[in-house]
Amino acid sequence: MSDASFARPRGETFEYAGATVELVDAGTILAAARVNPVELLRRSTWPAPVQRVDLTVASADRPGGPVHTFDAAISTADEPMSKERIRALVLGNDPVGLLLAKRIEAGDPVATRIVDGVGAAAAAAYRKLGLDRPAQPTPNRPPATLADAVVGLQAGVTYDESGTVVRLHAEVPRDDVTPAHLQAFTGLMLQTVLELTGPDALRGRRYVISRETVSKVPPTTQTVTLDMVGGLNDLVAELRQIAVSFRHPEAMARWGARRPQGILMFGPPGTGKTMLSRALANEIGADFREIRTPEILDKWLGGSERNIKQIFRDARRYRVPTLMLFDEFDSIISYAGAGGDAASQAINAVAGIFKQEMNDLIEANPNVIVVATTNFPHRVDDSLIRSGRFDVKINVPRPDEAGRAEIFRKMIRSLIAAHDAPGFRMFAEDLDLDELARASAGMTGADIKEVLRRVQLAKAMQDARSGGGQVEPISQQDLLGSIREVLTSQ
Repeated sequence: MSDASFARPRGETFEYAGATVELVDAGTILAAARVNPVELLRRSTWPAPVQRVDLTVASADRPGGPVHTFDAAISTADEPMSKERIRALVLGNDPVGLLLAKRIEAGDPVATRIVDGVGAAAAAAYRKLGLDRPAQPTPNRPPATLADAVVGLQAGVTYDESGTVVRLHAEVPRDDVTPAHLQAFTGLMLQTVLELTGPDALRGRRYVISRETVSKVPPTTQTVTLDMVGGLNDLVAELRQIAVSFRHPEAMARWGARRPQGILMFGPPGTGKTMLSRALANEIGADFREIRTPEILDKWLGGSERNIKQIFRDARRYRVPTLMLFDEFDSIISYAGAGGDAASQAINAVAGIFKQEMNDLIEANPNVIVVATTNFPHRVDDSLIRSGRFDVKINVPRPDEAGRAEIFRKMIRSLIAAHDAPGFRMFAEDLDLDELARASAGMTGADIKEVLRRVQLAKAMQDARSGGGQVEPISQQDLLGSIREVLTSQ
């Protein structure tokens, strides 16, 4: 594979009223919207009188279940004369303006007073001439409905009292949403723009709908979704089924079914067990509560037992969906065997209380699901993780060659989306994922992340030493060299 399209997102392109619209990586947009609202099109330019279009995809809970929400706000009002805009107009691009801008940035109070004084006079003249009165192309119009018959999407249309903002809103059940719904909503938004601008106003224009136009913040483990997990397709599918059972208690109750109360994930270190737990919480739409070993184990007699009881007492009071993660479970509840010493008796006591608390947790509070992870499943007593307590046991293995290629692809794509900018490319165009996967035999997802971290650091240091000079993008050889370094250090 010698084409960087493996990682650099490519989109579906469609035409609308003479405009070309590229929808880039819609699946990732929809996945990210489960966690945080995703805003699109902020940097686009529009034909008059439209000044700005905000397009947002988000997630919301409704009585019938969670939904994806699509919102657009089409504004014909010019930006207000803010202090920042006034300064921009006053300073301009001439040498004196640039000098004053630098002095203001450095905190010079004299330069600030001079520019703000001139700006205040300019703003007063702007208002006196009536240039601050926005056009009102849609005054006093009643709400309406637009529909896309192909995907069955309906959007409500409302008009702001000022006559300068048109809003569209549509909702799709989270389990049913597809990229086609985002494309359909975009079409309805463009249809509304045409009503304000005229039938040929969009002809020859190009719009890109992509997360790259929104945020340059790379995803963290707190915002990870199941769509971002690479190389574990069957496992991800199983976690999606668990999430569906959690989000639809009415279906469970109708059939008398009981969703899993506990999940045990086991496998070698670095395979992504904690990340999968966070992704499952985000898939469910649940709060994430990680229980760490120091929160339970206490050196004083009876302290550990009190701590575990308090943790489950709190869990029974949660009023929102919550995933409780007991990470490195074996270090909290080790197999005690028949040991008669004080340490073994204390471990047995904690394990016994944990069993009791797990027996009826789902009945006491159906908002809670428990996940435990361990690198050493043989250290955990079988009775503790039997069905009824931990109904699902998932082996998270080291990724195979195809899995490693998928992990490289998703991690590199995430970095490109976060850091690529006009004039700057993070990765070369001729990367070969298959070769990287072969070279990284035996590596876990954590190892691959370390490979990328090292090569990013090397490039950043090279950039720093060159005083911000042009540094070549990360190449195939850079990545292969970093793989060899990580393998040697293991």
